[in-house]
Amino acid sequence: MEGDFAGKAVLVTGGTSGIGRATALAFAAGGAAVAIVGRDRARGEAAAAECGGRSCFLAADLTEPGACARAVAFAQERLGRLDIAFNNAGFQERRGLVAEQSDETYDRVFDTNLRAVFQLLRAEIAAMLPQGRGVIVNNASVSGVRNPNPGLALYCASKAAVISLTRSAAMEYAPKGIRINCVSPGRVETPMMLASGIADMGAVAAGLPARRLGTPEEVAAAVLFLASDAASFVIGQNLGVDGGFLSA
Repeated sequence: MEGDFAGKAVLVTGGTSGIGRATALAFAAGGAAVAIVGRDRARGEAAAAECGGRSCFLAADLTEPGACARAVAFAQERLGRLDIAFNNAGFQERRGLVAEQSDETYDRVFDTNLRAVFQLLRAEIAAMLPQGRGVIVNNASVSGVRNPNPGLALYCASKAAVISLTRSAAMEYAPKGIRINCVSPGRVETPMMLASGIADMGAVAAGLPARRLGTPEEVAAAVLFLASDAASFVIGQNLGVDGGFLSA
């Protein structure tokens, strides 16, 4: 999609590694200026430098009060407007049965995966309404649709809520020119996936119809499609990028 996003101002949260970083770089390659938000300053500044042009980085923990509004304001101030947002930041708990999880773990999972998405949506929509147009893509997960493995109940529940929130927001704001969708990555080779406690990644890959893990770049391509004019009639959808996992 080289050139498809020329002149666009894009916000990517969780953009310092994995899917977020790959998506920020893909938007930049398409001509956009990208505001990257994440907690790791060194990696974030490096990603913004690689994006080039007017792209920039804000170090922020989106679970802190006011951080989501500040992230959107930062993008508007540095880029002049906000055309596209990819709400990607996420957190997955250490594997354990429901009765073994603490209130603190619950709070961290839902504050990162759901509350931050809600707060980002609120600020992003407010930024886009005066323009009469905009695109938002939320990062959900196949685990929000189907979870074949025990131990990640909080992550799965939070991602299911993201999918539902996406659909509701999409119906509310489509008449106002703002398109909202989400992607649901499957087994993608990211730092979060590699730290998930799965002992045999080869077995995971072999169990997928595609017979391999996905890459962050493949998810980025799906996000760019949803953000592009080619998806102008795609509203309120959850696009699985999962090597056939949900269809198997």
